[in-house]
Amino acid sequence: MIKKNLISILITFLLTLNANAVFDVNARTAILQDFLSGEILYEKEPDKSIYPASMTKIMTAIIAFDLIRNGDLNLDEKFLVSDNAWRLSSAGYSSMFIMVGDEVSVENLLKGIIVASGNDACVTLAEGIAGTEDEFAIMMTAKAKEIGMENTNFANSSGINNTNNVSTVRDIMIMSNYLIKEFPKEYEYFSEKKFTWDRTGGDPIKQGNRNPLLYKNVGVDGVKTGYLAVERYSLASSMKKKDRRIIAVASGFETKNLRSSESLKLLNWGFRNTNTFEISKKNKTMFELDTWLGKKNKIYATTKEDYYITINKKDIRHLSVTLEYEGPISAPIDTDTQIANIVISKKNEIIKKLPLYAAEDLQKVNFFKSLITSLNYLIWGDV
Repeated sequence: MIKKNLISILITFLLTLNANAVFDVNARTAILQDFLSGEILYEKEPDKSIYPASMTKIMTAIIAFDLIRNGDLNLDEKFLVSDNAWRLSSAGYSSMFIMVGDEVSVENLLKGIIVASGNDACVTLAEGIAGTEDEFAIMMTAKAKEIGMENTNFANSSGINNTNNVSTVRDIMIMSNYLIKEFPKEYEYFSEKKFTWDRTGGDPIKQGNRNPLLYKNVGVDGVKTGYLAVERYSLASSMKKKDRRIIAVASGFETKNLRSSESLKLLNWGFRNTNTFEISKKNKTMFELDTWLGKKNKIYATTKEDYYITINKKDIRHLSVTLEYEGPISAPIDTDTQIANIVISKKNEIIKKLPLYAAEDLQKVNFFKSLITSLNYLIWGDV
C-alpha cells in the first residue's frame, strides 16, 4: 500500500485560549454546526423536545421557495386574506397587519413572515398554497421528514401555541442548513433589517427584523427568533466570516438579552476555537496518481462531493491528509472508477476516509509496448 503525503498543516503560534476549557450556554438546549463540513462543534441536549415557536416559519418559507423553484408559484402571485388570517393581526400576535379582502403578493407575504414574523402572513400564504392551514402543515411535516428532521411535527404555519407543533434544536439546525444550502438567493430575505407594508386604510407600517444579532454587524445574516411563554426565548442564527459559516440553534433562554448574548457567545466560540479546511471540491480539485501500462504515466482523480474538515485549533499541528491507493494503478481505467482514498488523520488516528474516482479514461498501451515496459521493469526496476 502506498501512502503519499499531500498536506501537512502546522501552527507556528501558541493558542491563548484552550478549546478544551469548560464551556456552557445559558439555555436548556443548544447545538452548533460548521456549515461546510457538517461537523457538530457543540451540543447541549440537542434532541430534547421543544416548541419551536416562530422558528417554525423557516419551514413555511422553505415550502414557498420549493414551489417557486419548481415553477408552481411565483413572487408576483397574489393571495386573498381570509378572516382566519386577519384575526391573528388583531389578537396581539406578531403581525404584518394585513386586512380581510387584501390581495397580497407572495413576495410581500414572505417578507412579512421572515422580517416582521407576521402570523397573519403565514396563514395567508398557507391558505393560498394549500387551501387550508392544516393541509399546509401536512406539507411542512412531510418536507421535514424528507430532509432528515426526524423529531419534528408541524401543526401550523406560524408556530403559535399548539402542543403538537414540536421539534428539537438539532432538527431546526438541519432545517436552517437546508435553507441556506438550497436557497442561497432567497436566504437573503432573512438578513433584511426592515420591511415596510403599505397597508390598506392607513399609513405604511415599518417593522424591523426580530433577530437582534443582525444589528451587531458581526457577520450574522439570519435566521429566525422564537418566543412562547412555555418555551421562553429561542433563536436559530448563522454567522459568516469570509468563506466560513457556522449555524447555532438554542432554546429555553430566560430573557431576550440572554438569547442575544448567549447565541453570540456560542457562535464566537465556534470561530475562535475551530478551523475548517477545504479538502476537495467536487470535479475541481484534481489529484495525480501513478499508473502502470497506461498511455499516460499519471491519471487525474477527483471526488464526487465537496469535502471539508473542521478541527479544534489546538489539534491543527496533528492534522495530516494523505492519498492511499494500490499503485501504480494498472490500465485500463474507466472514468468514475474508484481508484484511491483521501485519508484524514489526527495524531496518526484515521478520522475519515473519502473515495477518489478517476476523472478520465486511461487506455492501456498496445501489447508490444506493454511487453517492452514489463521487460524494462524486470531488468532495470522502477525507472
